[in-house]
Amino acid sequence: MTDLQLSLIGIAGVFVAGVYSYNKIQEYRARKSVDRAFANDHDDVLMRVGEVSAARHEPSFSTEDDVPGLAGGEASAAAAALEAVAAGLDGAAAERAASEAAEAARHARAEAALVLVDPQIDCLLPLALESAARGDKLLPVLQTLRMVGNKPVHYIGFSVAGEWEPIVHGGVYTKLQGGVQLASRTTALNELEYSELVTRLRAMADEIGAEPEVPDMIEVMAEARNLHRFVASHDAQLGVNLQSNGAPWAIATLIGALEKQGFDVRPDGRYVMPDGDGGHLFSLSTNVTLAEETTSRLTLLLDVPCVAPARDGFGAMVACARSLMTRLDATIVDDYNQPLSDASLEEIAGQVQDFYTEMNDAEIPAGSARALRLFS
Repeated sequence: MTDLQLSLIGIAGVFVAGVYSYNKIQEYRARKSVDRAFANDHDDVLMRVGEVSAARHEPSFSTEDDVPGLAGGEASAAAAALEAVAAGLDGAAAERAASEAAEAARHARAEAALVLVDPQIDCLLPLALESAARGDKLLPVLQTLRMVGNKPVHYIGFSVAGEWEPIVHGGVYTKLQGGVQLASRTTALNELEYSELVTRLRAMADEIGAEPEVPDMIEVMAEARNLHRFVASHDAQLGVNLQSNGAPWAIATLIGALEKQGFDVRPDGRYVMPDGDGGHLFSLSTNVTLAEETTSRLTLLLDVPCVAPARDGFGAMVACARSLMTRLDATIVDDYNQPLSDASLEEIAGQVQDFYTEMNDAEIPAGSARALRLFS
């Protein structure tokens, strides 16, 4: 090995030793810095926050043993007691809700039964059953006697639960009550219709094992005539007309205006103003046949006994007429083509209120189920 090679090896060894010594010195300094940073006399922010948190005691329903003031068993017992109270309250609330729902259902069935067979407007036909009968057996037979003339016949049953209700499949009934409507808008129940009713009722009763109680014809006829007199005297329909101030209106254009006003077109071609509950407040006629292309006169018609006072059918109809008057360039007129002033309309509104009072006094309120049956 030459002198040059030995010199290079020596120089390399000195360089490696120097690097090693430098790294050791740096490691020593770093360790001292870490020791100073985490020395015991250093104020740790995280530890200080933990101490503050430990000093607070939030309210708790924990069942753990470390709950302040309660041993482990006492905490568990208290929690169990609270759960029992909560469960009891939930059970009581559920029971109360179920009771209220059952009462509401009973009330609804009673109301439905009264609508079907109403002593105020029906001739009652008691049917004593030989034994309790199911609705499934009764209904097909009862369907054979649903009309006499133009007077409907309805039935209700006294259920084994002790309530009058509409007869339904699955129900069990100990007695029945039939009812034939005494009058309609057109006629009163007459002798011929009543005789037909009695004959068919007896045959139907034999089929279901029942004994009908037939009221005296003379008394029934007197009641029917009295009721029909009331219906005839209160069969009021009020109308206001719109007369075009210019050329007749095109039906195709008119339809769009009426729809914007809120009218619905019924399958029979009538225009009606919905009441929001499936019925209608008043109707509108174009006074022409479907084949006509134009009309110069519209008629808004209110069936007074069929609209409840609270809905203010006449007020709504007049408001609609005034809106259409502006929209269509028309004049509000009576049946004789004379303009109707605001004073005249207010006078008619007062007469409508008197009409409602008379119906209430007769226990046939306008718009009620009873009135709707009589004036349908």
